[in-house]
Amino acid sequence: MWKIFTLISESYRFAWNVLINNRLRTSLSLLGIAIGIFAIISVYAIVDSLERNIRSSVDTIGTDVVFVQKWPWGGGDGADGYEWWKYFQRSEVSHEDFKKLLNRRLNSAQYMGYVAGTKGTVKYQNSNVENASIEGITFEVGLIFSKAEQLEVGRYFSEKETRLGKPVCIIGSDVSRGLFGDKDPIGRSIIAFGRQFSVIGVLDKQGSSLVGESDDSKIFIPVSLLISIRGDKLSGSSIQFKAKENVSLELLKDEVKQNMRAIRRLSPRAEDDFSINESSIISGGLDTMFSAIGIAGTIIGGFSILVGGFGIANIMFVSVRERTGQIGIQKALGAKNSFILLQFLVESTLLSILGGILGILFVSILISVASLYSEFELAMSLENIFTGIGLSALIGLVSGLAPATMAAKLDPVDAIRFNQ
Repeated sequence: MWKIFTLISESYRFAWNVLINNRLRTSLSLLGIAIGIFAIISVYAIVDSLERNIRSSVDTIGTDVVFVQKWPWGGGDGADGYEWWKYFQRSEVSHEDFKKLLNRRLNSAQYMGYVAGTKGTVKYQNSNVENASIEGITFEVGLIFSKAEQLEVGRYFSEKETRLGKPVCIIGSDVSRGLFGDKDPIGRSIIAFGRQFSVIGVLDKQGSSLVGESDDSKIFIPVSLLISIRGDKLSGSSIQFKAKENVSLELLKDEVKQNMRAIRRLSPRAEDDFSINESSIISGGLDTMFSAIGIAGTIIGGFSILVGGFGIANIMFVSVRERTGQIGIQKALGAKNSFILLQFLVESTLLSILGGILGILFVSILISVASLYSEFELAMSLENIFTGIGLSALIGLVSGLAPATMAAKLDPVDAIRFNQ
C-alpha cells in the first residue's frame, strides 16, 4: 500500500514539474478543457436553476388541488395535438356552475373556491397602475392556497366580506409600490371601475413566476362584487377543489367530472365541454422538456470536451517524443513500465482536472454576473461541480492512455539512442 502511495506521489510530483516547465503548452491545453467543461456545466447549471424555479412555482399550485377550466393545460387530450379550435368554442366556467357544484356538496373536496378575472386601471390620488390584473375570488380560495400566510401586512378577507361583496381588496407588492410607494396602504382607498376599494392586505413579494402571472401585480376583490360590476365580461375563470386528507386526487377528479357533466346536462356520449387540470400535467411536461434540454446540452458540451481531449492527447504524444531519451534513462536505472505509464497518466489527468476547475470557475463567474440581471435564482450545485471535475478527470485519463502506453513500451536502449 505504501509503495503504491509513493509511486503515485512521485508521479504527481514529476507531472507537476513538467506542467510548470511548459507553461505555454499547459495553458493552451487547460483552455481547451476549460472551454468544454464551461460549455457543458453552464448548460447543466442554468437548466437546473431554471427547473428549480419552475418547480417551485408549480408547487404553489398544490399537489392536492384540481382546477376546472375552459382550457386544458399541456397538450390537451386530442389525438391530433392541441385542438385549440374545440376549446375556443367552450364557454368559461361560470359562477353559476360553481354555485351548483357547491350545492351538491362533493364528498372528496375539503374546500371549493371560484376565481375569475379581468384587466383594469387602478388609481390612488395621482398614482395609477394600468392594465392591472383584477381577480375576484371566493373566501375558500384563501383556504386552498393559504393566502393569509402570504400577507406582508394586513389581513385576509372574512367570509362575510366575500359573501356580501364588500368593497375591500388585497393587493400585490408591485401594485402597492406603484400606488403608494413607501406609504402604508392599509386602510387607504384605491379606485377601480369608478368605485372605491379599501385596502385590507398586501401580499409578500413573490417574484417573477414561470408558471402563470405573479401575484405581485394582482389585485384581489370578492368575486361576487366583481361579477356585479363586470357581469359576464370576465376571463380565466376556474373552480378550484382541494382534496380531503387521505383522499386521492383521482377520486376527486372523478367526482368533479361526474358532477360537472351532470350540471351541464351532457349526454353519456358527449365530450366534456370543460377541462380538469392539475399540477402533475405541468410537471410531466417539465420532465420531458428538461430531459431534452439536458441531452442537447450534453451533446454540445460533449463535442467541446472531445476537442479538448484530442488536444491533451496530442500534447501528451509530443511530450512522450520529447522525453524519449529521459524515459530510456529512467528504464535503464530500474524504472518499471508501471511507473512510466502512471507518470504520463497522472500528467494528463492532472492537466485535465486543472482545466476542469478553470472551466467551473468560468461558470461561477457567468452565474454570478447573470444573477445580477435576473429575477430568478441562479446557482451552481455541488452536483454540477463534481460532474465537471469527474468529466475532466475521465477525459484526461482516456486522452493520456494511448501516449502513456506508448511511453511504457519503449525499449530503453532505443529510447536512449533516439535523441543522439
